[in-house]
Amino acid sequence: MQVKSFYTHAVQRFQTLRRKSFFKYGLPFLLFLFVGSFGIEQFASLRYEFRKNETLKPENLAKLGLKKKTVTLEEEYEKLKKLDLDSWENVRGPRPWEEPQQMPPKKKQ
Repeated sequence: MQVKSFYTHAVQRFQTLRRKSFFKYGLPFLLFLFVGSFGIEQFASLRYEFRKNETLKPENLAKLGLKKKTVTLEEEYEKLKKLDLDSWENVRGPRPWEEPQQMPPKKKQ
């Protein structure tokens, strides 16, 4: 008789738990989040497995015939000093709804 009372007690306990809102809504939601994260992980890994871009290493670049230029800050500064940065003109670009031919003529001063 003890076995039968255990099962009836378990069934009654299960029925009371089914009525609780956590077991009705919260537990399925948490399971969905937990299992869904593993599913998303599989889709995200596909993104990296089938990508067309590869990382280039310096050894591979040398095999392709590409050489890295050594550039110093002083050289770049000298190039900037040679440029005339003070005399420039602001030119209006075409708007998305305008054709490039519709641009107003430049004003001569």
